Amino acid sequence: MNYLQTPDIIIFLVYFIIVAAYGYWIFKQKKKAEADTKDFFLAEGQLTWWAIGASLIASNISAEQFIGMSGNGFRLGLAIASYEWLAAISLIIVAVFFMPIYLKNRIFTMPQFLSTRYNETVALIMAVFWLFLYVTVNLTSILYLGTIAINNLVGGSYFHGIMIALALFSLIITIGGMKVIGYTSVIQVLVLLIGGMVTTYVALTLVSEHFGFGKDALAGFNLLLEKVPGHFDMIFDKPTAASSQKEVDNYVSLPGLAMLAAGQWIANLNYWGCNQYITQRALGADLPTARTGILFSAFLKLFMPVIVVLPGIAAFVLHQNGELQEQMMTNGEFREDNAYAAILGFLPTGLKGLTLAALTAAIVASLASKANSISTIYTLDIYKKYFNKEATEQKQVWMGRVVIVVSILFAIIINWKDLLGIGDRGGFEFIQKYTGYVSPVIFAVFLLGFFWKRTTARAALVGIVVGTILSIVFDKVLPLNGQYETWLYTAYPDHKGVYTIPFLVQMGWVFFFTCLVMIIASLLDKNLASRSNTMEIDPSMFKVEPRNLILIVIILVLVLSLYIRFW
Repeated sequence: MNYLQTPDIIIFLVYFIIVAAYGYWIFKQKKKAEADTKDFFLAEGQLTWWAIGASLIASNISAEQFIGMSGNGFRLGLAIASYEWLAAISLIIVAVFFMPIYLKNRIFTMPQFLSTRYNETVALIMAVFWLFLYVTVNLTSILYLGTIAINNLVGGSYFHGIMIALALFSLIITIGGMKVIGYTSVIQVLVLLIGGMVTTYVALTLVSEHFGFGKDALAGFNLLLEKVPGHFDMIFDKPTAASSQKEVDNYVSLPGLAMLAAGQWIANLNYWGCNQYITQRALGADLPTARTGILFSAFLKLFMPVIVVLPGIAAFVLHQNGELQEQMMTNGEFREDNAYAAILGFLPTGLKGLTLAALTAAIVASLASKANSISTIYTLDIYKKYFNKEATEQKQVWMGRVVIVVSILFAIIINWKDLLGIGDRGGFEFIQKYTGYVSPVIFAVFLLGFFWKRTTARAALVGIVVGTILSIVFDKVLPLNGQYETWLYTAYPDHKGVYTIPFLVQMGWVFFFTCLVMIIASLLDKNLASRSNTMEIDPSMFKVEPRNLILIVIILVLVLSLYIRFW
């Protein structure tokens, strides 16, 4: 069955034409030559604060949120919103402390920071890490999840065609460079927010109608609080012998206070502060513009759970009461990641087209930003340094475009038959878990590189090796040694009886031991040649402008209020 009517298709096509035309106009309006690498990769000095903030949100809120986080909202409830609300605080830290260091030292890529602070070996190793992570986890999973959602919305028979269409749309935007990505993101975010709010409204009215209260969104929200109060707990209690398997599974995904102690902060601060396709939006701007743009995105993050988590909770309530039985199935199997698409199927004609445009906007913007960052790292930090040191500006830009095409083609090939098994897991957790293999290591290397002058290049290399091994040990070795309750960790069985340590707990310990190893290695390193260059840091860099200080206070008060209300 095709859920889209002619008005929906028209609205979607109009959106496509508007974004493509605007992107082309931005591309033609470039003041610099087309072959300028800083223009193509960074849009240096050409993005306003609101374009930076919008681009950050557009590149972040994608299929893993709309599909994966809504699916987690179906299973876990509002607790999954901690990723969004703590991200707002993480963005404040990045804006105040990280961004001044990057901009003061003219850092344009994350490997460049490592090269400047440590040495080329550290930078090369981490560049390879990032490329592997961005291509095999981020790019592929977002393309897969986005394709699943849109395919379900239009009837379920066009998986491969939709995948190719999404890839082509993102390719069109990406080859125009960062300036095109940045300014088209403003439209993307506007449509994303409107479509997302409409979907949430419809989800809540579906709940209110089901229980006889008519089309009343507020009544629908109150019914969610009444029917599934446990879905509005932000912190899960540690399981006991009397806990159900569902309670155990929930805790493994979001391990209560333990995740707040370290793991979730590491995930957020690494994502927002040490991540090329995020920081890239602000690295080409001056500090006041970059800082305001980042804080603007932090403010917007507070509202994201309304459009990505509430529909999932509404879908859970409806499913528990006999609705959405068919919509939650894919090829005869129940999939929690179908929750968002299940709600979309109930949108009225016309609004489906708008919401489809919003979902496409999120997917395409995120794909474009990730592909551009893959291109940036490979071209500037590998190709230019190791394969063609004499490459001209024009040659580098064309190499960047080739890498974009190759990475998107690779993602299509991987997803054609779901070789990574993304469909077998919750999409959001798939990304978080496998990103978590390297996040603690990356963040440890960056954090000590920022704020401890004695950290050496040799210590960074030791930390990378040890931290990576520890990530594997905590995930694949320790849960299988028969010791399930130790002073270091607790392992829990899944529904098949396979024990696992919550990955957010794993991340906390890997980060701790990586930092410890790096500190010891630095103190023991007597080789002056291994001493690293320190970053240029002036305490005045961290002074915040009054308008930004007001925004920071507002964000912190709102986050605190939300946690007090839903603890």
